Amino acid sequence: MSTSTRTFFLLVILLAILSAANLLMPQGNLVSTVPSQGYPASLPVMMLASFAIVLVLYSGLGFLGLKLSQKLGIPNLISPEISNWQRFGLPAMAGVLVGLFLILMDFVFSRFLSVNRFPHPPFPTSLLATISAGIGEEIIFRLFFISFWTWLISYVLLRRKGLVPLYWVISTLSALVFSAGHFPSLMIMLGAKSLSQFSPALIVEVFLLNSVLSLVAAYQYKKSGYLAAAGVHFWADLVWHVVWGMV
Repeated sequence: MSTSTRTFFLLVILLAILSAANLLMPQGNLVSTVPSQGYPASLPVMMLASFAIVLVLYSGLGFLGLKLSQKLGIPNLISPEISNWQRFGLPAMAGVLVGLFLILMDFVFSRFLSVNRFPHPPFPTSLLATISAGIGEEIIFRLFFISFWTWLISYVLLRRKGLVPLYWVISTLSALVFSAGHFPSLMIMLGAKSLSQFSPALIVEVFLLNSVLSLVAAYQYKKSGYLAAAGVHFWADLVWHVVWGMV
């Protein structure tokens, strides 16, 4: 097993542990998601189930994405031609800038378009969520989603033609799906029963903020591999959810 593959599985194990540990953390406004009668099973059983589901799901999809990404020429997690500065330094800088952009846009939308400020998980839950999002969401939306659909369409349907423009079409689609995936949790946190209760400005903000993060992560993924994409996501959420959430 290569160093990249071992690193990937270690990250998935960490993600599974954090997923289980999240059930012990304060949830803030998300406490309403827990049924009044409690969880359907004991807390240890729920934690074990969460660990197992995450481990199996993310290992399977991520490993497939890892193999397909190699066919697309995307650097491995630990690729010798990619320096640590490219793998960690530049994504950290990009992530911080994205996080500051999210804060600025949140201020602009709330000030001029009367959109409520986005809620954030309480600390230290926000820190666990930040690490989990950097690992897990990048496995699903960059490592698997982009790699699978780019490979399927380019290699299987188009016979390896138009790989670069196709990559960005799929990355844009990934960004839109990623953005839309935030609405269920946002509905819970804001107490909304349907999307019709959201203003058009709020919907635009959700898609704008998450799409910018997604496309920057997709750029780093193509250039320096999965760890670079995860780094962008981690640092952006650290600034956005952890630091700004406490402020």
